[in-house]
Amino acid sequence: MTKYAPILLFVYNRPEHLKQTMETLQNNTLAAESKLYIYSDAARKDTDEAAVAEVRNYIHKITGFKSITLIEREKNWGLARNIIDGVTTQVNRFGRVIVMEDDLITAPYFLQFMNDALETYKDEPRVGHIQACDFTNDPSLPDTFLIKFTGSWGWATWDRAWKYFNPDGKELLRQLEERNLTRRFDLNGNYPFTRMLRRQIEGKNNSWAIRWNASLFLADILSLNTGRSLIQNIGFDGSGTNCGGGGLYSSTLWMKPLPIEKWSPIEENEKAREAFARYYHRTNCFMAKAIRRIKRTLKGDFGA
Repeated sequence: MTKYAPILLFVYNRPEHLKQTMETLQNNTLAAESKLYIYSDAARKDTDEAAVAEVRNYIHKITGFKSITLIEREKNWGLARNIIDGVTTQVNRFGRVIVMEDDLITAPYFLQFMNDALETYKDEPRVGHIQACDFTNDPSLPDTFLIKFTGSWGWATWDRAWKYFNPDGKELLRQLEERNLTRRFDLNGNYPFTRMLRRQIEGKNNSWAIRWNASLFLADILSLNTGRSLIQNIGFDGSGTNCGGGGLYSSTLWMKPLPIEKWSPIEENEKAREAFARYYHRTNCFMAKAIRRIKRTLKGDFGA
């Protein structure tokens, strides 16, 4: 009998986003055969309490999965601590997990793809992460490819890979600098991942994802990414913990099954890496940032 990976869904105070997430997840081909664990964080401030209560009322009514387990935090843990604890607990229990947040719309074959990929690469030690979102919209990318980059929107991993996760950002930065890897880590200087890590160390962000990215990068472990997006992020409306405005990471859902290819040899796809570097160069150069800021200001959006 096939055992499907449990789905870990992390929710907070966005009931309308969550409803869209759940509707599409319930429509996945393997939803009824998958266990769902919902981690609901407690309100960080008084003004969040009503929305958190609405979310908790909603999750108690969810159906359509093999089983549903609710973990309602009594105090506010914050996204990073919540995810690190939830992933650690469940991946050690089940050996593999699929991880989602409450602002992700899934294509109907998302769960099928993730489970197929987890099974196909289960014994490949150099592949430690599965990512199902493509926001580059680059037609040169193949259906799947291997890359040293870990996206955090609709992902999966195994217990053998999660063991590499190092929550100590300072130690990760030390190793990147000592081994002269910061430029490579930053996709040849096209995106400031190293700066994100420094800001995490300084307490200016609380990103678990940058530490996961750095942990696997330093261990020379690859991610299996999709060139056809099975995930759409709807959280870039200023409502999320780490999401500002703008359609910078928009993607079109791939509505058909996405086949898994077992790549050999197991090595990074340099052309895919170049595609990511081109995308980040185009969207993060000084001129692109200036134009986005002007457009947001004209619309009355004074956020990040």
